[in-house]
Amino acid sequence: MVALFRAATWGRPYKLSMKLKEYKSKRKFERTPEPEPGSRRKGDHLIFVVHKHAARALHYDLRLEMEGVLKSWAVPKGPSMDPSLRRLAVMVEDHPFDYRDFEGIIPEGNYGAGSVIIWDRGMYHHPLTEDLKESEKLLLDGLKKGDLKFVLEGEKLQGEFALVKTRMGEKSWLLLKKKDRYAVNGDILSENRSVLSGKTLEDISNANLVKSSGQKINRIRLREAMESLDLNDAPVTPMPHNIKPMLATLVKEPLDNPDWIFEVKWDGYRAVAEIRDGNVSLYSRNQISLNQKFVPIVEALRNFRFEAVLDGEIVVVDDQGRPDFQMLQNYHKSGGGRLLYYVFDLLYFQGHDLTNLPLIRRKELLKNILPSSPKIKFSDHISKEGVLFFSVVKGKGLEGVIAKHSQSIYRMGRRSRQWLKVKTRLTQEGVIAGFTKPKGMRKHFGSLVLGAFEGGELVYIGHSGGGFSMEQLKEIREKMDPLVQKNCPFKVESRSPAWLDGSPITWLKPKLVCEVAFHGWTEECIMRQPVFLRLREDKAAHEVVREKPGGNRIS
Repeated sequence: MVALFRAATWGRPYKLSMKLKEYKSKRKFERTPEPEPGSRRKGDHLIFVVHKHAARALHYDLRLEMEGVLKSWAVPKGPSMDPSLRRLAVMVEDHPFDYRDFEGIIPEGNYGAGSVIIWDRGMYHHPLTEDLKESEKLLLDGLKKGDLKFVLEGEKLQGEFALVKTRMGEKSWLLLKKKDRYAVNGDILSENRSVLSGKTLEDISNANLVKSSGQKINRIRLREAMESLDLNDAPVTPMPHNIKPMLATLVKEPLDNPDWIFEVKWDGYRAVAEIRDGNVSLYSRNQISLNQKFVPIVEALRNFRFEAVLDGEIVVVDDQGRPDFQMLQNYHKSGGGRLLYYVFDLLYFQGHDLTNLPLIRRKELLKNILPSSPKIKFSDHISKEGVLFFSVVKGKGLEGVIAKHSQSIYRMGRRSRQWLKVKTRLTQEGVIAGFTKPKGMRKHFGSLVLGAFEGGELVYIGHSGGGFSMEQLKEIREKMDPLVQKNCPFKVESRSPAWLDGSPITWLKPKLVCEVAFHGWTEECIMRQPVFLRLREDKAAHEVVREKPGGNRIS
C-alpha cells in the first residue's frame, strides 16, 4: 500500500532516488553547498534554469524539469537566440529539483569546483500544449526519440527551442533556436549577470577570494569579455610589431567637454607591450627593448593568456602612490619603490586590429580583459569634467592630464589634436648639443647647451646650469664624453649672448636627451630659466621638438 501511494504521488521517492544516483555518487555533501536530493514540491507548471558555471572550462548548464528532476545538458558555448547557430549540448547526470535555486561556489577538491550563477530561469512547456501533464508526456516522448522540442519563458531566453541528438554518441545533442518572433541575431551572452542576484561570475569569485584562485578569476574575466565581444568591424590581421605610439598635442589649459575623456599623465616611460603565446616584447617609444630593465613587468605580462598589443606607461611610485621618475631610472639598480605598468589602450586583440575602433570601445574592452595583477593596472579615466580633474591632479603633485576624444581612432606614430596634454608645470625635452666648463667648486661641467629639431635641423633653445646633484653631474659627464666632436651640431653657430657670453663650448653628437622645467619662451624662442629635471633615455633625439602650447581649440 505504501509503495502504491508513493508511486501515485508527484515525488515518487524511490524512482527519484534512482535517477539521482549518479548525482549523489559524484558529491560529498559535507564539503559542497550543493543541495542533496529531495522530493519535488507539487506545482502547476514545469520550470527550467540555465546555470553559468566556471569550472575547469566556462560553460552553461541547461536544466529542464521532467519526472521530478532536472534533466541537464552542458552547453560549452552557451545558448543562442540566433536560429542559424547550432550549439553542442552534452547530456550530463540528472540534478535534484532544489538545484534550481543553487548559486555560489563549489569548493576546490569537489566535482565541478568553481563559481555558479543562475544566468536564466523561468517556466517552459511543449509547443503543442501548456497543460502540465500532457506537456510533460510529450517532452518525455521527445527525449526518448532524441528530438526534444520546448518553449522557454525566461527572463533572457524566450520562444521555441529544440534539443536534437547527434550520431556522435548517446550524450551528444545540438541545441537549436527555432525561427519565431523572439529570434534575434544579437549575442544574448553579453547579458552576463545572474537573474537571481544580479551578480557576475567574477562577483561571486571575488566574494570568495580565499577559496578562489586569482588565475581562475582572470580566466572568468577573459571568457566573459570574449562572450560579449563584437569585433565584426575590427579586421583580422597579423599582429603588428615595433609600433610607434600615438602622441598628444600640448595645450595651455584644461577643458570641459562631454565628448572627451581625461586620464592622468603618468610620469614614466611610455611603453608598448606585444603579448603572444607567452612571449612578451616590451619596448619604449623609440623602439628600445625594456625586457631586461623591467623584468617584473615582463613576467606579469607573460601570465596573460591572450594575444594583444598594449599601450601604457611604466612608472615607479613612492609610499604615497606618486610616480617618482628618479626611482624609475634607478629601478634596474636599486629595485626601490613599487614598479607598475599603467595600461591605457588596446591596439590589437586575439587576431583583430582595433586601431580604427573608437577609443572608448578600446578602453572598455581593455578594462574587461585585463587580468588582476599587482604589477599591471588599468589606467582609468573620467568623462566631461576635465577642469576639475586637472585641479585634483595638480593638487596631488602629478605631472598633468591627457585629454582624449572618446571617438578617436589610434594613429600610430602621429601627434594628434584628438589627444591633448595639459601639464601642471612647463617642461621641455632638449637634445644635449654641448656643455661648458665648470666654474668655482663645481666639477664635471657647467651648463648644458640644449637644442630641438625644426624641419630636420637642430636649433638652439637654451642652456641649463641648475638642478643637478653631484651624482648627476658625474653620471651625465660620463655619458657625454664618448659623444664629443669638433663641429657644432647646430646649422648656424651663433655668437650672441645666448651662447653664454662667449664661454667655450665642448660640442657633442646630438644623441642624449634631457628634460627641463622652465618659465616660458622669449620672443626669440629661447627658454626662460630652464632647470634640469632628468635624462630621458627613453626618448630619441630626432623626436625632440619645441613644444609650445597651441591653445584649446578642438578639431
